[in-house]
Amino acid sequence: MDENTSDIGGNGIEAPGGVWDVVVVGGGAAGLSGALTLARVRRPVLVIDAGEPRNAPAAAAHGLLGRDGIAPLELLRKGREEVASYGGRVVAGRVTAIHRDGGRFVVECADGRRTAARRVLVASGLADELPDVPGLVERWGRDVVHCVFCHGWEVRDTAVGVLGSFHQALLFRQLSEDVTLFLRPGTDLTPDQWEQLAGLGVGVVEGAVSGLETDGADRLAGVRLTSGHTVPVRVLAVAPRFTARASFLGGLGLAVREHPAGFGEQLTVDASGFTGVDGVWAAGNVGDLMAGVPAAAASGTTAAAAIVMDLLTDDARAAARTRRAEDAEVFGGRMEAEVTRRVLGTRAHGVDPLPGT
Repeated sequence: MDENTSDIGGNGIEAPGGVWDVVVVGGGAAGLSGALTLARVRRPVLVIDAGEPRNAPAAAAHGLLGRDGIAPLELLRKGREEVASYGGRVVAGRVTAIHRDGGRFVVECADGRRTAARRVLVASGLADELPDVPGLVERWGRDVVHCVFCHGWEVRDTAVGVLGSFHQALLFRQLSEDVTLFLRPGTDLTPDQWEQLAGLGVGVVEGAVSGLETDGADRLAGVRLTSGHTVPVRVLAVAPRFTARASFLGGLGLAVREHPAGFGEQLTVDASGFTGVDGVWAAGNVGDLMAGVPAAAASGTTAAAAIVMDLLTDDARAAARTRRAEDAEVFGGRMEAEVTRRVLGTRAHGVDPLPGT
């Protein structure tokens, strides 16, 4: 079992009634928020989580009202407990395929387990494709960062390097007067952008980056260029390419599109998280590459509310069909026989009973 995920509410994935109302793929902020909303209205819900939270390397999650600064893994631990407290189930597992089987979905895991659901909420997140710079991956989430809203306050007033993104240079300049933009070879800035950087006092270094330098305390100390020159920085902001974790969704015909700003690929969803495929919603980074933890959690709640309404509509229509079928039986053969038995008793065939019987 992955250290970041523990089975809560039972270790199986079989639904108590044979079919879950909802299976949530992914136990991050989006998936757990959705599951919590569903469990609180007594919808049987299962969360299957691969235990690979994107923000696990980070020391803290920020921007969460009332929870600012909480450790990411602690946030998820509390979330799993909250889901379980309302009867939801959270299990460790990697979903490898989902396909439709009649009016339900079959969800398959890498270890061979299978389960069925009436609806699916995809909250599998995204993968960060980092620049190919030696030493960068090892420092990701520590002193190599990408989001000013997630890490900006913590790196204020320090020497910040920005690898290749003009817009990130502007964002981090709000927090430090010492910002250097490392311009990748082949990257062109417009005259207006050069003027903006100069006006803000942002330094620009041209040339390929070959690696990172650290000090004796294992802190980032500088960015090394292929020329051999090292530029001192304490934090490096990079611009990863974001890719939705959606390879297991091929059997559902879901549409993946490029983010409007070219940051990566994400699922196509509407404001409620609906994917356009009946019965399937998505929440969090898989459908919105730029969503931070608060926005991801909110999208999980929104998608869950939409799923509840969809299930309610199905349940109400099914109840109406059952009622109509029962009403049609009122004067059917069975009912007529029962009425005859109760009214006529032993005279049901027009013959009076013999004396003494």
